[in-house]
Amino acid sequence: MGEIEAESPPLFRFEEMEDRHLQDVTDICNHYVLNSTSTFIVNPLSAAGMKETLTFDSPRHRSYVVMHGEEVCGYCFISPFKNRDAYADTAEVTVYLRPGFTGKGAGGLAVDFMEGEARQRGFHCLIAVICAENGPSIRLFEKKGFQRCAHYREVGRKFGRLLDVVVYQKIIS
Repeated sequence: MGEIEAESPPLFRFEEMEDRHLQDVTDICNHYVLNSTSTFIVNPLSAAGMKETLTFDSPRHRSYVVMHGEEVCGYCFISPFKNRDAYADTAEVTVYLRPGFTGKGAGGLAVDFMEGEARQRGFHCLIAVICAENGPSIRLFEKKGFQRCAHYREVGRKFGRLLDVVVYQKIIS
């Protein structure tokens, strides 16, 4: 008789954001605040500030942690695109991973997961707003079928530099 292999647990899984995750998520965010142009937040956030950033009035908009075993290795969220009724079926999608977890497939899984969540919540279009010099994020969203639809020049200032922003979108319904 052949040996039956036990099914291995998924390498990454997603959980809805809870207060117990806030410090880990804040640490991940603040790494990018202090060391990169991946976020245009310029001053480190407190856990309370992070909670405010990731809490939404609408139940359609949600925040999640990316888990590797019991370790929070990232976070992702579906947030309002604009605060106008006409944009109700459009959402912005965001992904951040703890250093050391990039390039291991978690980002692609997070985009896929959020796209599924957005479909279930009735969204029509997803938007990704990315610093133009963030090649890894641009490649990730392009690989996931997002198309570049805008390029804003010198709209953000960080580390004494003016930075461009590119916008990617994907129609999901």
